[in-house]
Amino acid sequence: MTEREVRITSNAGVHARPAMMLVKEAMKYPCEVFVIKDDIEANGKSIMSVLGLAITPGSRLLIKAVGDREREAVERLVRLIESDFKDL
Repeated sequence: MTEREVRITSNAGVHARPAMMLVKEAMKYPCEVFVIKDDIEANGKSIMSVLGLAITPGSRLLIKAVGDREREAVERLVRLIESDFKDL
């Protein structure tokens, strides 16, 4: 299991477009991916699950992955979030 905390700096939080970018990136990896906000865990490969977290500006997320290429998946997703969803 690999996990890292990241803070949302975007003024818009994570709405549909960035959530879809996050999910599409997570789906590239064979491991399970989770996005956790305030102890609520969402499937990082499900758009509805990620949107259900209602991620607002300033939110702290824990990105967690379990399985093959987990470290690579977590690092890539954190980098995507830290770049305000511009690092593709």
